[in-house]
Formats: sequence, structure tokens, C-alpha cells
Amino acid sequence: MKVALYLRISKESSELDNQRLVLQDYCDKMHYEIVDIYADIISGASPKRPVFNRMMSDASKHKFSLLLFYSLDRFSRSGTRDTIRYLQMLDDYNVMYKSYTEQYIDSSGIFKDVIIALLSTLAKQERLRISERVHAGLARARQQGRVGGRPTLDETKIEKIRNMKSAGNSIVDISKTLRISRGSVYQYLR
Repeated sequence: MKVALYLRISKESSELDNQRLVLQDYCDKMHYEIVDIYADIISGASPKRPVFNRMMSDASKHKFSLLLFYSLDRFSRSGTRDTIRYLQMLDDYNVMYKSYTEQYIDSSGIFKDVIIALLSTLAKQERLRISERVHAGLARARQQGRVGGRPTLDETKIEKIRNMKSAGNSIVDISKTLRISRGSVYQYLR
């Protein structure tokens, strides 16, 4: 099996070599062929991980069939939804993934569907928690006399939106001309 290793640490240390040695030893015991080793020295929450992005690109090109990482927090710390999205992308590319220290995170085994279902459920719970926090914040703002959401437009501006659209202007043009968001333009064209 062609395997890629993904290693990540937040700052320069010998831990990167520790991850590499453990994963290489595991691959030797399993008779896996290591085709590439991707190593990032950057925060796992950073959206700009160049080596990680190259690894995902290589996965899409089927350069390896299994991605092995030391632990899920080494793979990603960008939140449940993003982590699950990355794992789902690997699955969509037909690339299996495995966490060395967390045996239950292994899409190459018989519990693949269970893992994906569990991770999807966790992502759904994360979305619900985010929604609850937003609603709680809006309620607190209302109690303090602030109103959330898009600002309402006066009738003159609403009429200008409708006239410009009738004259054939695009949503983007209307938005730029009147200095309002495209969402507001859409809202008043319904």
C-alpha cells in the first residue's frame, strides 16, 4: 500500500522527528511503502498550511492510498467542521486515513462507515452549538438595546434598487452604486 505521512508541530522541536520515527516504524511493520512525508511547522488551526495544502492536492491526484498521521490534533486543530471536511475530502478522493494513536479514527478498517457517521454527527453538533451561541449573543444585544441583522433601508433607497434592476443593472452594480451589500439588494427585490 502506498502511504503518505503527515507530521505537524506548532514550533521547531524534536517532536517532529519523534512523530516521523514512530510512523515510519509502523509502516515498516505493516509493509507499507512510504511515498511522501509531509511536515508542517505551523499551528494546526492556521488556514495557511502550505505543506498540508500540497498534501491534500496530492491526495486528489491519487499519489497515495492511505494518509497516516500521529493523532487527529496533529492533522488539524481548525475545529470539528473543518477537520471533518478534510477527512471527507480524503474519502471523496478514495484516500483512506488513519490516526496512529487513535485506533478508532481509521477509514481503512471495517468501522469506516461508523467513523464517518460519528464524525458527521459531531459536525452537526458543532453547527448547533455555533447557532446557539449566535442566538444567545443576539438576545443579549437586544437586552442592551442593540438590534442585530441587516439595517433596514428607507423607501427612497428601496425604490432606487427596484428602478435600477428594472433598468437592467446587475446586483453587483446596484450594490456598488448605492453602497449597500448584495444581500440587501436581493432582500428588497423579492
